[in-house]
Amino acid sequence: MRALSRVLITILFCCFALPGFAQKDVSPGQVTPPAEDTTHPATVADRRLTLDVVVTDKSGHPVPGLQQQDFTLLDDKQPRTILSFRAVDATSKAADVPQQAILLADAVNASFQSLGSARPQLEKFLRQDGGHLPIPMSLVFLTDSSSQLQPVATSDGNALADSLNASQSGLRTIGRSQGFYGGVDRVRISIRSLEGLASYEATQPGRKLLIWLSPGWPLLSGANVELSKKDQESIFGLVVELSAALREARITLYSVDPLGLADAGGPETFYYQSFLKGVPSANRVQNGNLGLQVLAAQSGGRVLNSSNDIASSIAGCVADATAFYILTFDSPPADHPDEYHSLQVKIGKSGLTARTRTGYYAQR
Repeated sequence: MRALSRVLITILFCCFALPGFAQKDVSPGQVTPPAEDTTHPATVADRRLTLDVVVTDKSGHPVPGLQQQDFTLLDDKQPRTILSFRAVDATSKAADVPQQAILLADAVNASFQSLGSARPQLEKFLRQDGGHLPIPMSLVFLTDSSSQLQPVATSDGNALADSLNASQSGLRTIGRSQGFYGGVDRVRISIRSLEGLASYEATQPGRKLLIWLSPGWPLLSGANVELSKKDQESIFGLVVELSAALREARITLYSVDPLGLADAGGPETFYYQSFLKGVPSANRVQNGNLGLQVLAAQSGGRVLNSSNDIASSIAGCVADATAFYILTFDSPPADHPDEYHSLQVKIGKSGLTARTRTGYYAQR
């Protein structure tokens, strides 16, 4: 089993690509393994990073009205100067601070039946308030054969609900019963689609909330999975690429489990928490570091897997758009390529918590 796992994982992580995200299909391709470092030193402009920060009270509600002096930014526990600061709330003009939400229905990792039962909840969310959405939204339908994108984000929830009802999420041929083989295929499809979506959204302005309706793809980690040095280097390279791609596209990722309470009692539901800490080097990486819930938490998003009220869970994610803060800072020059830096934002008022990206990979 271990030798087979190594072979399959090698195939899996050597076949990922970074394709552009088309309206109908995300095609597979080849990616060249990370080469020796031949890059030029990063300029000051290259080291300028933007953070979208949501501050919540004890009830989890976003808090508006804070000032720059309320924020302290720590990079590897060292204070960094906040170079620019902007508070965004209901009074901000949409044209000046573009935002959108992308609702992704995952028919690859959720059974057709469970995703079907979540559809009425998604439609309920879209049609509430007369179908008037707080920010523009689009729909993505992920199947084992394609990723279909509703092409233009809209504030008309009724139009999206009609599109949802008209769509036919294909029955996937990759089943959970197929064990490791099926798990490898589901991870490949899922991460390839996330890469393609990030590549596409990097060309679009503003902040994006990507709400992924899925129990998550397999973590492919455990006692029976061993990684060679080459495996680890390939996986680490993908971790670095995904971190940068999501950050540069200004995507905050949210994981909402459509199975709700039916999936909340199993030990695998919270296994992802073992991989939340940032990975500093290839010899520390595991497949679990690429889990949906892991990427969501590290992007500053949320993991919601213990409620049957999917409409309210989606609304809770979208609420992050009602009040947030945009900070910029310069990362220090790295001592080596892909140098991991942890990030933390502290708020100088009691009872408030800041949520943003938990780290990034600096370059020389």
